[in-house]
Amino acid sequence: MYKPIEIADGVFSVGCRDWDIRDFHGYSTYEGTTYNAFLVLGEKNVLIDTVKEHFGDELLANISRIIDPKLIDIVISNHTEMDHSGAIPKLMHKIGEDKPIYCSKMGAKNLEAHFNRKFNFQVVGTGDTLKIGNRTFSFLDTKMLHWPDSMFTYLVEDAILFSSDAFGQHYAGDMFFDDEIGDEIMPHARKYYANILNHFSPRVQALLKDVAKLNLKIDMICPDHGILWRENPSKIIDAYDKWSRQEPTRKVVVLFDSMWKSTAKMAQAITSGVESEDVNVRLMNTRKWHRSDIMTEVLDAGAIAVGSPTLNNNIFPVIADVMTYIKGLRPQNMLAAAFGSYGWSGEAVKILNKDFEEMKLTIIDPGVKIQYVPDEADLERCFELGIKLAKTLKEKLS
Repeated sequence: MYKPIEIADGVFSVGCRDWDIRDFHGYSTYEGTTYNAFLVLGEKNVLIDTVKEHFGDELLANISRIIDPKLIDIVISNHTEMDHSGAIPKLMHKIGEDKPIYCSKMGAKNLEAHFNRKFNFQVVGTGDTLKIGNRTFSFLDTKMLHWPDSMFTYLVEDAILFSSDAFGQHYAGDMFFDDEIGDEIMPHARKYYANILNHFSPRVQALLKDVAKLNLKIDMICPDHGILWRENPSKIIDAYDKWSRQEPTRKVVVLFDSMWKSTAKMAQAITSGVESEDVNVRLMNTRKWHRSDIMTEVLDAGAIAVGSPTLNNNIFPVIADVMTYIKGLRPQNMLAAAFGSYGWSGEAVKILNKDFEEMKLTIIDPGVKIQYVPDEADLERCFELGIKLAKTLKEKLS
């Protein structure tokens, strides 16, 4: 439990920290996460989002340090995913099930389906406002960022954007604001974008344009995970603009798995070839790197090389896992090449090329496949593949 923090006059962060979670839908959360919720006091008291079901009692305890939870008049649900809505039944039982829950149209449908009951849903959309005394809440539909029900809530007088899962990070440290943690938070924000929002990058671009048209003053961004952006909210907005453009950089990621180290030797030779062209490269053994950390490196890469032995006429299981994960997050504007060793059938390169085609990546070479153990000539072919990948990327960027 952490002590509720007053983040603006009468606005409190009352959420919970999950110190122990280490896997979030296949995403490694090695520093835990937070489930942020916000209490806004006024003529009527408003709670924005809740927490994971398991933390419901802690949420109520945090609220109780400020007001009796029964004094909450209105709940706003920006996102119905269970880490933000799981405590709604416990909360509503405490405060009164007839009290209104403001949410998107899809939010009302999802919440009813999640909990098999109808609460007093009040459906809102872009441009709708809720005026309570001297406070005005306005709403912005952010469908598919990253669920169909997602929306933002903007507290007009305080210029605070409650951004649901956008602009967040999986981080449960002892700092709560961007000015406290500094640039240390950006790798967490980058990983979060790469693994949760990357496949919605076109929607992110559209949203940023919509927000720009509204000309909103934003003094603070309060996401549902991680630290709050109060010193420089534009920093994370600018980062989302950059990441969502999916513009390739002078960087190659080389991924591989290996059975008897033959594919590993090929991967190292390809890496050396890339480096010889003065292009940045990351060599990543998929047995040693978590899929979500791999995807974080892929986020800004201009090219990817993937190597796998052939096992049972297929690619290696760990490579299949990583490729399935990456395909779902839809990286764009990348060059690609496949490689691998084999014993007697050798389908891996063909299968990887098919994956690249499905991802709409540009395959720059049919790929290198080598039977059994690569000799000097074979490794030279791999080195040349690395050079080709690097040169093609430089030409593309120029």
